[in-house]
Amino acid sequence: MWTGIRHRLFVFDCDGTLVDSQHNIIAAMGAAWQRYDLPPPAAADVRRVVGLTLEVAIARMLPAAEDQLHRDLAAAYREVVHALRAEEVPGGVSDEPLFPGIRELILGLEAPDVFLGVATGKNLRGLEHTLRGHGLRERFHTLQTADICRSKPDPEMVQRAMAETVMEAAATVVIGDTSFDMEMARAAGATAVGVAWGYHDVAELWAAGAQAVISHPAELLGELRRMVTAA
Repeated sequence: MWTGIRHRLFVFDCDGTLVDSQHNIIAAMGAAWQRYDLPPPAAADVRRVVGLTLEVAIARMLPAAEDQLHRDLAAAYREVVHALRAEEVPGGVSDEPLFPGIRELILGLEAPDVFLGVATGKNLRGLEHTLRGHGLRERFHTLQTADICRSKPDPEMVQRAMAETVMEAAATVVIGDTSFDMEMARAAGATAVGVAWGYHDVAELWAAGAQAVISHPAELLGELRRMVTAA
C-alpha cells in the first residue's frame, strides 16, 4: 500500500473536503445577515468563500461594508453556529456528513511514519467538534485553524503543521477543494492535490496550482504513486 509514498504528512482541508458542511454554513450566514436586516447572501457566494477565515470571508462577500459590520456579522455567525451545536444530540454533528469514502481513507492512512493534519477556516472549537462527532479526532496529529493562524491562502497553516510533525515540504501533501488550498500548498512548497467533490470548480483548482485532482477519496494513494513515479 505504501510503496513509494512512505514518510508523509497529509494535511486535509475540512469543509468541502472532509465534510459537506455547506448547508450549515449557508443557513448560519443567512441568519447572521438577517440580524442586521441584510438580504441573505446567495448560496453560491457563500460556497465561494468557504475555507477562508470567517472575517475574511465576510469581507469578500460585502466588500463595500465597514470593518465593524464584518466583525459584527462574524460574531453573529458564531452565535448561530454555537446554538446549532447546543441543539444536537450527544455525539451528533449537525448536518455535516463525511463525504463518501473519507472515513475509509482516513482510517486507511495509518502507519508509523504517516502523519495527518487539518488546515481549516474553522476555529479550533468547531474543528474539534466536527472530528470528535465523526469519531476521527484521534487520527489527526496536528490541527491548524483560523483562530491560531493567518487565513488561507497564506502558507502559515501548512508551515505550522510541518513544524509540529517535523516533516519537510517535499514530504507534505495538502488535500483541499478550493483554490485557496492549492495556493496555500504551493506557497508552502508542498504537493497540492485538489478534490472534485467540493465547492470550487476543478478548472479553478488547476489554475491555482493543483498538481493532481481526484474525483473520489479512494484515488488519492494511486495518484500520489503516479506522481512519485513520474518524478
